[in-house]
Amino acid sequence: MSDKNYITIEGYERLKTELHNLVTTERPFLVQTIAWAASNGDRSENADYIYGKRKLRELDKQIYRLTKKLENAEVVDCRTHIGNEKVFFGATVTILRNDTIEQIIRIVGQDEINTEFNHISWTSPLARLLIGKSIGDVFKLYLPSGIDEIEIIDVIYI
Repeated sequence: MSDKNYITIEGYERLKTELHNLVTTERPFLVQTIAWAASNGDRSENADYIYGKRKLRELDKQIYRLTKKLENAEVVDCRTHIGNEKVFFGATVTILRNDTIEQIIRIVGQDEINTEFNHISWTSPLARLLIGKSIGDVFKLYLPSGIDEIEIIDVIYI
């Protein structure tokens, strides 16, 4: 993971909070549970101990992964683009698909993708086409199901 991981300020804070919770709450509780299970005697047939050790390894991998993501994170302050009509990372863009479907999407980092809120990765095909364009621009998005004509209606930065 040597490549930079572009992320919004909010996304970075979410990852930091998740890591902090794992390190200060979940891991100590699990270690305490394993210590209790180990004190119960024979570890070879102790399901609490065996399961706890496996769970601890998984948790440590997750902590390592989050630590690396935070180390490689390139935090982008989207507020520097407030008032700009051009699409950059972090933009919330209102588009019109095929003159019929209006959609609001936000261009975010790969760790912030959320389909429920229409948060798409800056590496997605749609986001790559949007970045650098301005309000009023029209372009074609080639999909396996056909071609969508996209018009940018609005761009805001939160």
